[in-house]
Amino acid sequence: MFRTPFPAAFLITIALPVLATAQQLSFAGIRADQNAPVEVLSDSLKVNQESGQAVFSGDVRVNQGTMHMQAAEVEVIYDPKDRSKISTLHATGGVTLVSPTEEAEAQEAVYDVAAGTVVMTGNVLLTQGENVMSGNKLNVDLRTGTGQMDGRVRTLLKPATKTGGQ
Repeated sequence: MFRTPFPAAFLITIALPVLATAQQLSFAGIRADQNAPVEVLSDSLKVNQESGQAVFSGDVRVNQGTMHMQAAEVEVIYDPKDRSKISTLHATGGVTLVSPTEEAEAQEAVYDVAAGTVVMTGNVLLTQGENVMSGNKLNVDLRTGTGQMDGRVRTLLKPATKTGGQ
């Protein structure tokens, strides 16, 4: 299993695009404190008490600790046994997931709060510093800070620059 932190993998001497079917990743900054409150801001909200669903729409922003998500619409599905606990957030309409050191964009994302995972699908673009990776699907484990990019993965590696005239 690939255990080297993702940014360290870019300390190479030449930049090249890498095409693969899957790529293991480290997300040092994308970790969620699952005990932190989930704050949702939006232009409108529809609630269905019977189904235990709430739909936020219009410039939706979801914050939990240092993790931030933005989308056009976010459906909140509550735990059927305890309507005060969020089970899943389903974001659609162009999704951006941001941490202090990474940013990921996709067409949609599903955040399973109980499992501590985010699955982003549809033209996924991940930026970590100056390094960029794209693929069809990104799975992130927020507890461990690890993830995997699947599909036709393309990685652009930024070379380390030499200092001191070497």
